[in-house]
Amino acid sequence: QVLLVESGGGLVQAGGSLRLSCAASGRTVSNRAMGWFRQAPGKEREFVAAISWSGRIINYADSVKGRFTMSRDNAKNTVYLQMNSLKPEDTAVYYCAAKPPYTGNLVDYDVWGQGTQVTVSS
Repeated sequence: QVLLVESGGGLVQAGGSLRLSCAASGRTVSNRAMGWFRQAPGKEREFVAAISWSGRIINYADSVKGRFTMSRDNAKNTVYLQMNSLKPEDTAVYYCAAKPPYTGNLVDYDVWGQGTQVTVSS
C-alpha cells in the first residue's frame, strides 16, 4: 500500500514562491505516474500538473503553465511542485495523487494524499 504525504504549503504574498513536496511511503512510486490537483473553497477539484512514471512527460494546466514546475526524485520517492509567481487565485488545498504502476492517461489515480493548504494573499 502506498501512502502519500504532502508538505510545504503555507501563506505567501502574491508574486511569491512555494515548493510542495509529496513523499511516498510503503512502496516505490518510481513506476507510477503522479499528479498534483487543487481544490479551492466552493469549487471542484482541478488538475494542476502530472508527470509520467518515466518522468519524460509532464503536463500542466493552462492556468499554471510557465509558473509551476513539477518534478520527481525517485531516489527519495518524492515528487515536487515548484510554484512561482503565485496569485491569489492559486489559493487552494493541494493534493498529490498516484496512478497504478506503469499506467498512463487511460487509468485514474487510485492513491491520494491528505492535502496541504496554500494561501496567497493579495
